[in-house]
Amino acid sequence: MTSPTPQPFWTPDPATAAGSRVADFGRRFARHRDAADTAHDHTDYAALHRWSVTDLEGFWSAVWEYFEIDAATSYERVLAEETMPGARWFTGATLNYTQHALRNLRADRPAIIALDETGSGEEMTGDRLRAQVASVAATLRELGVRKGDRVVGYLPNTPHAIVAFLAAASLGAVWSVCGQDYAPRAAADRFAQLEPTVLVTADGYLFNGTTHDRRDAALELARSLPGLKATLLVGHVGLPWPSSGPYPVPVVPWEDAATRTEELHCTPVPFDHPLWVLFSSGTTGLPKGIVHGHGGVLLEHLKTLGLHSDLGPGDRLLWYTTTHWMMWNLAVSALLTGAATCTYDGSPAPHSRPDILWELAARHRVTLFGTSPQYLLGMAKFGIEPAAARDLSAIRAMGCTGSALPASAYPWVRDHVGAHIQLASASGGTDIASGFAGSAGTTPVWAGELSAPNLGVALAAYDGEGRPLVDQVGELVVTRPMPSMPLYFWNDPDGTRYREAYFSTYPGVWRHGDWITLTSHGSVIVHGRSDSTLNRNGVRLGSGDIHDVVERLPEIAEALVIGAEEPDGGYWMPLFVVLADGAVLDDSLRERIREAVRTGASPRHVPDEILAVPGVPHTRTGKKLEVPVKRLLQGAPVEQVVNPGAVDNPGLIDYFAALGAERRAARSAPAGEASRG
Repeated sequence: MTSPTPQPFWTPDPATAAGSRVADFGRRFARHRDAADTAHDHTDYAALHRWSVTDLEGFWSAVWEYFEIDAATSYERVLAEETMPGARWFTGATLNYTQHALRNLRADRPAIIALDETGSGEEMTGDRLRAQVASVAATLRELGVRKGDRVVGYLPNTPHAIVAFLAAASLGAVWSVCGQDYAPRAAADRFAQLEPTVLVTADGYLFNGTTHDRRDAALELARSLPGLKATLLVGHVGLPWPSSGPYPVPVVPWEDAATRTEELHCTPVPFDHPLWVLFSSGTTGLPKGIVHGHGGVLLEHLKTLGLHSDLGPGDRLLWYTTTHWMMWNLAVSALLTGAATCTYDGSPAPHSRPDILWELAARHRVTLFGTSPQYLLGMAKFGIEPAAARDLSAIRAMGCTGSALPASAYPWVRDHVGAHIQLASASGGTDIASGFAGSAGTTPVWAGELSAPNLGVALAAYDGEGRPLVDQVGELVVTRPMPSMPLYFWNDPDGTRYREAYFSTYPGVWRHGDWITLTSHGSVIVHGRSDSTLNRNGVRLGSGDIHDVVERLPEIAEALVIGAEEPDGGYWMPLFVVLADGAVLDDSLRERIREAVRTGASPRHVPDEILAVPGVPHTRTGKKLEVPVKRLLQGAPVEQVVNPGAVDNPGLIDYFAALGAERRAARSAPAGEASRG
């Protein structure tokens, strides 16, 4: 006997659903779909999704047509070769991302709204954005940037980053960026691989009431980049730059680079020409450079933002992100739809004004507000009332990603933000610069679940033998290619690292590294990472970055950090340290460790707890057993986690299993018992 389908927590208004862009898309292209599907209502998302993954060429050519892609040369075939990896999309087409990002913007209406934690806001019109992009592009060209060269940004989330990216892309150059909370060494670990031609860097950034001076860090980074020809200096927080002297290459003030009168000329490039390099978290070794193409990003982001998020001219997107999280890239792509995007510099909840993002969303009439589960849980915990004394009626939907959003957050959003709002939890990754599952204007919402797989995503949950599962936990896999899958990894000429990252478990099928359940009512439940990547507040972090700085301290023999999703929606990131002979883990050493992580990696890497342990378990070949330790701490039985015979010190497996049991018992004990213990 099957269980009854659970009732949705929220359902879209029928008239609103029928008027959504995804419904309009379904109506317009019903003629392409299977006869059995054309009988369905145009708001039947399941039927639309079924078509989108069974007829890849029909679906993606429809996306091309619906969004009126302006190609310099047309494509010969939508999908010339369906293999993973190595799918070849829209062969023969040439186009440019920047051209499409600017073409739908109104000359006199906001394209970018620059916000920060002080509450200030400055609007940049479509005309002004185009003029700045043209000016910076001309400057980059004069500095020697050519098609295929790399331009990198060490920048906070401000309009400067968007302008620099669009300028580089207009030339066919390849962009990469990270936030300034990254230490210079951590930034260089990423950028030095690319051998960039130009670095764009700011004097500092704001966070929690403090202005962080990053001029020396920027100088150190510039000195770490081989082949650098020039640096553009952005005066974001008003600190004076040196006019000459310490920089190893010529410098150009941003004011000079961005205020010229120039015509914008976008270079047409092949569909699969590199657009940007996003970096993995660096769990082992240097972070991997993930390369995405102009055309794949263009189509995927138009689908995600235009169809799933229903963005278009007149809309405004505010998504809290850093420049090194792929959500920054997606937020920039709101411009593709003609919507305005908001940048934000600062803490999402500064001590002085913890509700500042809601205040800014109300003031600027934001229609799509994006955040993380930890942010929403924090708002509820500290009694923030977003809708009190402010009008949030413009918010149509709230995106939420970075980790699984617990069911308890859904009533809080309904009661304290707005019952009309669709809470659209989503899951995706840096790897595809987009989402695997989420919501659309025609989908219901079940609390604690993602509404459905995204259009064009052949999503499945596999068991260990590669068999698809329904209503059971399995590995998140994608069985057919997507246009925004990586072109390749940087410095991976034969594709070995790329194949090992996604296709070694199930050959020809993308394995992402998440545990999911595909439910019989069509939704997706995400249970957390199945690998060792840390994922705090939606920003993926590399354990290697933390191990590297901590293990340099003389008192530390070895370190192990893990990130564990907890049943109540929390996220626990402890650091386990093996002490050197004679060392004691006291408050002084704990603070030195935190400071080392804060300055050597970033403030986001600082662990929740620091605990001394007798040792760190390894494989027989010396690899730290990060995933098994995480699963033991979460309560998985030892026999399901690791074979003790494959561990260099099997006794440590029992130690971490016992530690996890003690922590779970302490968390579940009544307050009085916990305090007596």
